[in-house]
Amino acid sequence: MMKMATMFALSMSLLLSMGCAKKQEVEKYGKEITQKEPVKISALMENISQYVGKSVLVEGQVVSFCAKRGCWIELASDKEFQKIKIKVNDGEIIFPMTAKGKTAMAEGVVEAIELSQENALKYFQHQAEEKGEAF
Repeated sequence: MMKMATMFALSMSLLLSMGCAKKQEVEKYGKEITQKEPVKISALMENISQYVGKSVLVEGQVVSFCAKRGCWIELASDKEFQKIKIKVNDGEIIFPMTAKGKTAMAEGVVEAIELSQENALKYFQHQAEEKGEAF
């Protein structure tokens, strides 16, 4: 079984740099963030069972997004080659394509999804199709 961590976003805030290094413009999506301290994505990934069903705040660079509906983004971890998917109900929040490469904070409930090898292959095939990539 393959285990993936997904966080269903309750709130989202994207930090966008606008020309001047001293000034950052913040775009907010969804509800207000209530958590004060972010959990490192690496800590969450190493102890998924500790966080499942709990609301957490994470922060990371947007490395991927849903190009079809804007219903999910992936944030890079503080640890190389790790990332977490932030998923919302379709239409609830539409993440902009311009978010890629920006720093984002997301608050939501953690869900661990276990996939069999067959379901993992279907999932990654679907992801490749969405991105227009070969699988």
